[in-house]
Amino acid sequence: MDWSLPLADILAARRTIAGVADDTPQLLSPFLSDIAGHSFWLKLESLQPIGAFKLRGAVNAVSHLPKEVNGVTCCSTGNHGRGVAFAAQRAGIEAVICMSSLVPETKREGIRALGGTVRIIGQSQDDAQRESERLAREEGLVEISPFDNPHVIAGQGTIGVEMLEATPDLTSLLVPLSGGGLAAGVALAAKAINPCIQVIGLSMDRGAAMHASLQSGHPVEVTEYVSLADSLGGGIGLNNQLSFPMCRDLLDGIVLVTEEEIRDAMQALYFEERLVAEGACVVGIAALLAGKLPQISGPVGTIITGRNVDMTQFTRVVSGQDVMLGDVTLEGRRYAA
Repeated sequence: MDWSLPLADILAARRTIAGVADDTPQLLSPFLSDIAGHSFWLKLESLQPIGAFKLRGAVNAVSHLPKEVNGVTCCSTGNHGRGVAFAAQRAGIEAVICMSSLVPETKREGIRALGGTVRIIGQSQDDAQRESERLAREEGLVEISPFDNPHVIAGQGTIGVEMLEATPDLTSLLVPLSGGGLAAGVALAAKAINPCIQVIGLSMDRGAAMHASLQSGHPVEVTEYVSLADSLGGGIGLNNQLSFPMCRDLLDGIVLVTEEEIRDAMQALYFEERLVAEGACVVGIAALLAGKLPQISGPVGTIITGRNVDMTQFTRVVSGQDVMLGDVTLEGRRYAA
């Protein structure tokens, strides 16, 4: 094990973010419970003030900055940038958010609305990451990684503590997986509380950087694609120090789902639970509906990570219309319970 992040850091983060980005409801889904054969719980991080779980890590990280810091930067697929902009605005400092051209306009607008400066760089999050690193190196901003920062990971880990406090008999957690900050923090917290709990990472089947990196045995860059799960896009950084080894050591497996399966899960969550959620939120549900979780043997929980979806695209998805994903057409399908 070449990382060190104690549960105490997550518990400290919980105190730090209290009243700003803390406890969200945990909803039992009868529909998904029937399919799973066990109680299925939804942690509604979509109800955070910025509409996404990323607020937790961002607030914790900004709260640990030296007082002389005047500004921060990061790369983001949308929600981390929104969280950093929110936390920076609250602290009275500048926030420059670097994003690739693949990030939907609605997420760029959300960052600007919180006082953040958006800088569009290149065709991938790796391009955006390099720009964020340059800003930190040449312009004196402090970089806050969306996943490879101990304070960010600790902040996200508070979700795992809350989930097991609310439902102590959970046997499995299904965690959306991108750069690994959420999965690393939640897995660390959950396994510290219950060493027998199973934590599974979920991602889309094209451009899943953490999955490709774990298969390779080291961080790698991947080709990025337009996806319904756009928040899960991007690399993990070739010099990843924390989230890669933590996911390697703490996750019990990774399951990949198709765009069609993500579409079906977005529809099911909307029609059965009346929830508006990003495609990235529903990858655990997608795996369940597609029969890709045979290892589930008891109560299970997943995280509805955000609601900051392009509503035009969302409307097309839930109404069964075709959706363009770059130069690929995802054929529409009307929901049938």
